[in-house]
Amino acid sequence: MAAALMLTFALTPAMGQDMIARQAPVDRKMRAVDSVEIQRLFQQENLENPAGDLYPNWENKFINAYGNIQLPNEYKIDLRHFCMPINNRVVTSNYGYRRKFRRQHKGLDINAYYGDTIRAAFDGKVRVVTFQRGGYGNVVVLRHPNGLETVYGHMSRQLVKELQTVKAGDPIGLAGNTGRSFGVHLHFETRFLGEYIDPSKLFDFANQDVTGDYYVFRGRGKGTLLGKHDGTPRSEDTDLALAETSEEVTYVSSEVANSRSARATRSTHNHKVRQGETLSSIAKKYGTTVAKLCRANGITTKTTLRVGQIIKYS
Repeated sequence: MAAALMLTFALTPAMGQDMIARQAPVDRKMRAVDSVEIQRLFQQENLENPAGDLYPNWENKFINAYGNIQLPNEYKIDLRHFCMPINNRVVTSNYGYRRKFRRQHKGLDINAYYGDTIRAAFDGKVRVVTFQRGGYGNVVVLRHPNGLETVYGHMSRQLVKELQTVKAGDPIGLAGNTGRSFGVHLHFETRFLGEYIDPSKLFDFANQDVTGDYYVFRGRGKGTLLGKHDGTPRSEDTDLALAETSEEVTYVSSEVANSRSARATRSTHNHKVRQGETLSSIAKKYGTTVAKLCRANGITTKTTLRVGQIIKYS
């Protein structure tokens, strides 16, 4: 009897260790499941209240509803996990000041065919769905967890409703010619806390890609062209009506579009790094030298290239 008890006590630690060992994979699996679930809930919360720590309110009537908001000195905007808003490479009117009308054109006009699908550029939530006869026409405004708001104007039809959550690439409307428009196109804007950012700093339509993984916003007057605002939420019909009466906004035929697309592609001098590429292989591909690549990109021959990094080659 004593011998049996001694044997039991001797085996108990070993049995306990076996049970712990068998339980360990289960514990790791449960932790992994918990981690995935936590991540899912976090992403869902971000979509329910995108960039809620940045924006002071949620307003469904006015496109620019923030007044004299306090801007951060610097904010890193994540451009990863994007989708191009339209499958067209031709920009028919650029962002910038139009001297004839003494107004800013606050976005890009991208050539389109009637009924082309317009997609959400990033995950986000629909803030505004409205119609402006003298301005954007059928317009949708999305707010995104990365801090951006994107504006999509002149659509023939909207496919989303206010407060709807969307994922990058979800259809939100169809291209059209509504509002103050002189040909079928998408008027596309990118904003941060109501401040306009030139979309070409973020999106490369010629290559159907973003310009990099991140864009750093550095406050008023630094890398952005500003839309003056008196602090009162308002519609922007007047500004856009004046801005879009430029002769630049015209219908573009398919032949002209294809020609412009080819020229745009040739004139673009950015390369997105792929797996296994080196400075030497990129230099050889574009008929340049490693030294020139380093000078153009502010790097050295010892710099480690990241997959997806944008390299200027000319």
